Amino acid sequence: MTAFSVSKDIQSPDDMGNLARKIAAHVGAGDCLLLEGIIGAGKSHFARSLIQSLLPQPEDIPSPTFTLVQTYDGPSCEIWHSDLYRLSSLDEVFELGLVEAFDSEITLVEWPEKLEDVAPDHALRLKIALHGIAEDARTITFEWSDPKWSPLLEEISHD
Repeated sequence: MTAFSVSKDIQSPDDMGNLARKIAAHVGAGDCLLLEGIIGAGKSHFARSLIQSLLPQPEDIPSPTFTLVQTYDGPSCEIWHSDLYRLSSLDEVFELGLVEAFDSEITLVEWPEKLEDVAPDHALRLKIALHGIAEDARTITFEWSDPKWSPLLEEISHD
């Protein structure tokens, strides 16, 4: 149920990190970011940059590929970073407690297609695609239906 969509080209990992930090300044309890893209698209880099910018003290941000979920103590709630690539059924999403976290924590979900129909309607979806022009260039397409995201994405689209 996408009501809005905007795309942004970025040229480097630094640009990706800056974009993540900008978005981080606008997320809070109950916000969910769904990160789509092929392996190597930059999902984890984006998530690490966003999480690092929210933490009061720098810490290692490992990929949750094998742990499935990593949690961090954020300023006002927990930050859940999940990688659903290895999940084989929707039941595992519920076992992780991820569905409950959507209501009260900041959640970043890599491979959100594994959520099927339990993906939150209020989420901001980021589709990260290789740009093709330069090795590090990406196009990020943002999709959302919750009007909460509109001012931020209007600002990002004009940067």
